[in-house]
Amino acid sequence: MCGIIGIASNKSVSMNIINSLKKLEYRGYDSAGLATLTNESINEKKCSGRVEELEKILFKTPSEGNIGIGHVRWATHGVPNVINAHPHSSEQVSVVHNGIIENSDEIKKELEAKGIKFKSQTDTEVVTLLITEALKINKPLESVFETLKKLKGSFALGIIFKNFSNIIIGARRGSPLAVGYSKEENYIGSDSYALKSMTNKISYLDDGELCVLTKDEVNFYNKNLKKINKKILIMSEDEYSIDKGEYKHFMFKEIMEQPETVKNCIDEYVDSLKNNINILNFPIDPQKINKIVLIGCGTAYNSCITAKYWLEELTSIDVEIDIASEFRYRKLKFNSNNLYIFVSQSGETADTAAALDICKKNNVKTCSIVNVIESTIARNSDWVLPIHAGTEIGVASTKAFLGQLTVLYILCLKLAFVRQDINEKTYIKNISNLKKLPDAIKKCLAGENNVQLMAKEFITAKGSMFLGRGSSFPIALEGALKLKELSYLHAEGYPAGEMKHGPLALIEEGLPVIVIAPKDKYFEKTISNMQEVIARGGKILFITDNKKESLNENIRFGLRVPHIDNLLSPILLTLPLQMLAYHVALIKNCDVDKPRNLAKSVTVE
Repeated sequence: MCGIIGIASNKSVSMNIINSLKKLEYRGYDSAGLATLTNESINEKKCSGRVEELEKILFKTPSEGNIGIGHVRWATHGVPNVINAHPHSSEQVSVVHNGIIENSDEIKKELEAKGIKFKSQTDTEVVTLLITEALKINKPLESVFETLKKLKGSFALGIIFKNFSNIIIGARRGSPLAVGYSKEENYIGSDSYALKSMTNKISYLDDGELCVLTKDEVNFYNKNLKKINKKILIMSEDEYSIDKGEYKHFMFKEIMEQPETVKNCIDEYVDSLKNNINILNFPIDPQKINKIVLIGCGTAYNSCITAKYWLEELTSIDVEIDIASEFRYRKLKFNSNNLYIFVSQSGETADTAAALDICKKNNVKTCSIVNVIESTIARNSDWVLPIHAGTEIGVASTKAFLGQLTVLYILCLKLAFVRQDINEKTYIKNISNLKKLPDAIKKCLAGENNVQLMAKEFITAKGSMFLGRGSSFPIALEGALKLKELSYLHAEGYPAGEMKHGPLALIEEGLPVIVIAPKDKYFEKTISNMQEVIARGGKILFITDNKKESLNENIRFGLRVPHIDNLLSPILLTLPLQMLAYHVALIKNCDVDKPRNLAKSVTVE
């Protein structure tokens, strides 16, 4: 959440800061601002709302200066307004911050006792004022270093100084921060995508590290303030060619990219000639794995639940799933024969990264399934399985979710075969079925017109319910989550068999109920649960891969997806739910790519 950019250059930086902030909009935000050094003073411009409003302010009153920092803020401490927008500046220092200072109230009281006045409600302002105080006796780098010792929580910081007009200092603890290099310019940013139009040379700060930028050089320091060297990564051009093309929204583009996304993923891991899965170098002998623990947040957690069903079906391994924000605070019993798998689109999810850190401290083996291989979670894992989905801009994850499912399924197959839980014939058959997936996804997406008709059922709806059994249950959760994220309608995802244990009280005349019913061992029982809803006036929207099931008059709307096999049904059943959420959001005139109150990369707890 939030986004940081800093540029040290030999020319005016304000418009490049604006352009970079636009690339950070996908992270979610409610205000924006920048500060440049002009004529030995800090020139700060801020606004509530979108970056476009900040750009209008700059057109009226330009900000000159060759050193500058910018920020898009997702509110935590204090309402989203101009005063609470970043940067936060004193006469001497200006700071942008991503993360949360957990002891800000305590520090604020100490500073107020000294007569120091605060202008905002934010936790960030304590950083500005602590550095300002430290500058009375220290140089900038030492002042920042001493300030960091007093802070608890997570942060990425970008800092400029009135009396040291050629430097930007960056610091990282918990929240990601990248450094970019270019001729006569250097940069800091919340991620490499923010820097994409300016450079393809990137380094990443690790926890506790600092950097000092000038237009000519970058110096790095560890948590003991000793100078260190950092590896420079060269990003491919493909990672930087991101636009909506012919599509109105990034989300819809990403939905339609899914056949190619899944094909790329399969091609990466499956050797078609040998009918084998190229997953090697397990961090733990698969034969000795006692338990697999799958950990994620939000959509990634839903992919973990789906993988639990696959692992239980295909292997003899015990499986647990956990929400990262719960995992990190539980009294856990670690086992060296367990494999802990962390799933995250961005690879920077704060709770997931913290859960991984706990595992590392307890010396257990870890695997990450991520979309960004340079991310914190990937770098800190023993083993990384990239999903190869390409950059995903829409806040509500679509192609990354399918990428997670695909990699998890491939991993399950490989584990089952290596452990001899399935024989070679079954293994090869499942690989053959997997190769059919991209074409089946295309056929699903071709049914978009039918989904648009289904979306009209939500025009007057107060809410909805999504029901599924077995591996369709996590897809019901994901369908409900997508609808909530995009359309702001209340939506519940439930195991269909749990309806009689409370949720039936919510069913009333005309309530849309999406029933996910593939032709599997649960099918007849799911139909029985559907009848319970029909009897109470619910409006059934029925999604199945069963070609033989006739749609009766009690079903308001029916939709069929292709069938490959029961193991792959969750992936195909996801697609109409993504399109449904998208089209309901369009009908309700919601911001599809930037839903309110949400962020793409959740870097605060």
